Amino acid sequence: MQDIDKVLDFIIEIEKLKNVQRKTRPVGLDRFENSAEHSWHVCLAALMLKDSANEVIDINRVIRMLLIHDLGEIDAGDTIIYQSETPELKAKEYAGLKRLFDMLPNNQGTEFLELWLEFEAGMTPDAKYAKAIDRLPPLLHNLHGAGHSWKQHQISKEMVFKVNSRIAQGSEPLWHNLEDKLNQAASDGLMA
Repeated sequence: MQDIDKVLDFIIEIEKLKNVQRKTRPVGLDRFENSAEHSWHVCLAALMLKDSANEVIDINRVIRMLLIHDLGEIDAGDTIIYQSETPELKAKEYAGLKRLFDMLPNNQGTEFLELWLEFEAGMTPDAKYAKAIDRLPPLLHNLHGAGHSWKQHQISKEMVFKVNSRIAQGSEPLWHNLEDKLNQAASDGLMA
């Protein structure tokens, strides 16, 4: 029973992810998305687009990566991707994840921390694909929301392409599809 109580404490603690506000609004809504919604959305996107991965992937591992990839934001908060890839922020996220996963019994958290580190490194086929899919919802939010986040944060076409062209490492077909849409968005003035 004690192990179950520890897992239940963890489950209660990760509820806090629902209160981490992201920098984009879901399509058709005036409010900002929270990180828990994002995690759900990228998992479904990964499942639906799995056949577009460049390499053979284990979709179960990918979904597990995507379910935990933003848990560190409970302690570190969310930062727009164009400003978030700093060693300081990654250290905060790691510390937050370590705190959370240390709540789990029998070193169960070690497996999840290793999965997060694999995701962050982005070197395995599973991680490359997961990272590609993680970029998709914010792009769709901006493409179908008049570039709201790009404009608010002064994100240029060059920045959008620099960060998001990495999608091709996990799914070239997805990147080629999005590239056309992003070029059109830039032509339409949706980027700073």
